[in-house]
Amino acid sequence: MKRALRSSVVAALAVFGSLASLSAQSADVEAGKAKSAVCAACHGQDGMATIPMYPNLAGQNAAYLVSALTAYKNKTRTGGQAIVMQGQAAGLSEADMANLAAYYASLKPGGAK
Repeated sequence: MKRALRSSVVAALAVFGSLASLSAQSADVEAGKAKSAVCAACHGQDGMATIPMYPNLAGQNAAYLVSALTAYKNKTRTGGQAIVMQGQAAGLSEADMANLAAYYASLKPGGAK
């Protein structure tokens, strides 16, 4: 029973990860950059947070970012600053999330241009 459940969860995550990856690959980096203005308050203009409690997004994996934003929007990701992110993600479309993810993934980690 546990093995079957584990297999189902792994399969579901693999499918979701593939879909998130496809979404991010067809995304518009420039649209994501335009949409990121509100994100800059916490995550920095270049994806590098100036406040230690907020994560850096520059260079982050696009599929991970889509997954995280989707979880915030669906209110399945909780804890920490989730309440703030749930509010931010609530108005994002799937395209918005893919575009934001593509933009942040395109940035060099550490804020280097």
